[in-house]
Amino acid sequence: MNDSQLARLFPTEDQIPAEYLIEPIHQREYLLNGDMRQWDGAVSDVYSPICLPAADGTLQRKLVGSFPVTGEKEALEALDAAVAAYDNGRGEWPQMGVADRIACMETFVGKMLQQRKLVVNLIMWEIGKNLADATKEFDRTVKYIYDTIDTLKNMDRNSSRFRIEEGIIGQVRRSPLGVVLAMGPFNYPLNETYTTLIPAILMGNTILFKTPKHGSLLHYPLLEAFRTSFPKGVVNSLYGRGATVVPPVMQSGKVNVLTLIGSSRVADELQRQHPKLNRLRSIMSLDAKNAAIILPDADLDVAVSECLLGTLSFNGQRCTAIKIIWAHASVVDEFLKRFGPAVSKLKPGMPWTDGAQITPLPEPNKTHYLADIIADAQAGGASIVNEGGGETEASLFRPAVVYPVREGMRLYREEQFGPVIPVVAYTDEEEFIQYLITDDHGMQASIFGTDPEAIARLIDPLVNLVSRVNINAQCQRGPDTFPFTGRKDSAEGTLSVEDALRSFSIRSAVATKDTGTNKAILNDIVRGHKSEFLSTNFIF
Repeated sequence: MNDSQLARLFPTEDQIPAEYLIEPIHQREYLLNGDMRQWDGAVSDVYSPICLPAADGTLQRKLVGSFPVTGEKEALEALDAAVAAYDNGRGEWPQMGVADRIACMETFVGKMLQQRKLVVNLIMWEIGKNLADATKEFDRTVKYIYDTIDTLKNMDRNSSRFRIEEGIIGQVRRSPLGVVLAMGPFNYPLNETYTTLIPAILMGNTILFKTPKHGSLLHYPLLEAFRTSFPKGVVNSLYGRGATVVPPVMQSGKVNVLTLIGSSRVADELQRQHPKLNRLRSIMSLDAKNAAIILPDADLDVAVSECLLGTLSFNGQRCTAIKIIWAHASVVDEFLKRFGPAVSKLKPGMPWTDGAQITPLPEPNKTHYLADIIADAQAGGASIVNEGGGETEASLFRPAVVYPVREGMRLYREEQFGPVIPVVAYTDEEEFIQYLITDDHGMQASIFGTDPEAIARLIDPLVNLVSRVNINAQCQRGPDTFPFTGRKDSAEGTLSVEDALRSFSIRSAVATKDTGTNKAILNDIVRGHKSEFLSTNFIF
């Protein structure tokens, strides 16, 4: 497929299916302290990676809408609203019982479901995710919320009894941490954002929610659901440029939890701005250069299939994507002989195109960046080994398999976060282990092989270098009940259904000596339902 054929994949306005065509949404309000605050200031236009032919024959990104660009004043107002709603733990939300918080969240999910079609469409238009994956992202997010609710019920049931140890009677429950600044990514703007937002809210914290640069508009239809499901000030939206609105919030020292899914560079900058680091808890998923190793005895059909999914699902724009493949010198040629054509067969197209696997890239300069890192590798002796790899038209980029990649090339260490797949040939497994040791990242790795001894020999060092080792399978986050974290610069804190609830809370205890008087006091409090914390209520 040459460039002109790629260009023909972009539709004219009348070729867009009616069910996926949306009128531009010009957002002129944002959620603050329980109100939809009107905005008449500066706005940011949202241009889709989906391009349409202009009158002059060029391809131009389609305008999807616009959203407010607020400033420092509005950011501090949102912070004040969250601080007041928390009120040092005495606010309505942190004082509310778990069952009542769950009821509020269930109300929210019901209202969220009413916006499913619009949100899915906006995911496609804003970030170019194909219809199947955009739909899966929404549905998986809803499932995650319900799973989180069920897990919280179980956690609360387990803590609904008193313990008597060493002459001390006590009850141990989990309490909120305070004000949370939540910042989500563009690649999973709904799901990844909500995997931090939802548990943080459920545990009784109040939220400042900064929308991502790409994928910001899709949150607008859900603001009313937040407003009408939770007490005022519990959820506050934060719009604007991160460099403008986030520093004053962090510098205030009033943020108790920073949760970010993004780059380690940004994380470092934000943490340094907080004046009281010992009071700041950070829960973050950051950079990754997940590596796969193909052993000499690997089933190459499995390796090709899983590496195809692992490297190129959503164009490789996943923190859990396989971003470099190490193939043993004895099988690298055969692997590439199978892998290259499989990559080239992936169907490019618009997000709604049936079977489209390669879709437009949301970042305006991404195709230039990808071309640059390929050129750097070629200057060092590597080549694109798959047919059509690296062909570009506007925001479409055909995946490129680059081989042989070695130390000194940018692709060897740099996280490309896109459809370029570097392949390294090795002769000794120790080369692969040393690569992981010297890498700044430590999220996941994949092992492809059939010899249990050889696989076991790699498992033991790898589990101490990365947080998850996948055997004959791609790197991935799911299932959501598994821990999701990373070592070194790849993460801080652990996210999964139960781990996230724990991350956004702290264990608190009420205790007293085992005396008759103290027992009578406890019984009076519990039987009279005089405390939300000190309670034996059982959530069904």
